[in-house]
Amino acid sequence: MNPIERPRRLRRDGLRELVSETEIATDDLIAPVFIDATTDERVAIDTMPGHERVPIDESVARVEEVLETGVEAVMLFGIPESKDERGSRAWADDGVVQEATRKITRETGATVITDVCLCEYTDHGHCGVLENEAADEPRLTVKNDETLGLLQKIAVSHAKAGAEMVAPSGMMDGMVGAIREALDDTGYADVPIMSYAAKYESAFYGPFRDAADGAPAFGNRRHYQMDPANSREAMREVELDVEQGADVLMVKPALPYLDIVRDIREEFDHPIAAYNVSGEYAMIHAANEKGWLDLQETAVESLLSIKRAGADLILTYFAEDIADELA
Repeated sequence: MNPIERPRRLRRDGLRELVSETEIATDDLIAPVFIDATTDERVAIDTMPGHERVPIDESVARVEEVLETGVEAVMLFGIPESKDERGSRAWADDGVVQEATRKITRETGATVITDVCLCEYTDHGHCGVLENEAADEPRLTVKNDETLGLLQKIAVSHAKAGAEMVAPSGMMDGMVGAIREALDDTGYADVPIMSYAAKYESAFYGPFRDAADGAPAFGNRRHYQMDPANSREAMREVELDVEQGADVLMVKPALPYLDIVRDIREEFDHPIAAYNVSGEYAMIHAANEKGWLDLQETAVESLLSIKRAGADLILTYFAEDIADELA
């Protein structure tokens, strides 16, 4: 044994912390919040222990709970009072996210980010305007360019309500450029865009679709979300979003796609976000309930891996759970 090469020297308590390479802070985290216009009371989300849908009137109280943990940023997802073919409640001035955003920005100091998509608002659960006969023909899908105009309306309505950043998640070609143009043309040039730049058609979204009531009524989203087998395509998607004016680049999901987070980190100097999605959260909770894993330790280690891969921001359902650990 060469006495010069003894890495364990730096693993003793006290020294171990001094040489730790990666840290998570509460200001790295974004907490998702579900606002439900169909209920007058909080509704537990069975597949996501510890999370609830809250009515609009409870939105401020819910965000204040997040702020008390030290987490300062929230992402708002809305469940509207009604749905239609085009998802028109998504851009209504009195829509669920718009109303909640006004209340939260007026009464708290939270940084409010809003999800810009249509899946929770359409009666078919897809992320845009459908091609004719799409329900009966699996080769048909969402009309890309017609959907862009609706995403523009949503983003502008969120900015008007006070959102500090908008986050388009539908994976429509050209969505960042269309939203940037709409924001600039309506006086919201200072509102940044956090694009879901590399969003995969993933099996890890199941609990979220229960939480946000946004599961497709038929088919799937493989025609617009990315193939999990592809990594080079992710770089092309990200490059296009950068060219169109994206300010922050999101990878979703996080843990199965840490290689994508790392590749983007090495190639682009934009802030990188990663979405630690509902399925990742639910798996750890389920294993903890079985006594197979420690919830807190596994959650922290998971988020460390995301940060170590290169993410600057992490959107995670664990945000409040681990805030005390980070204090």
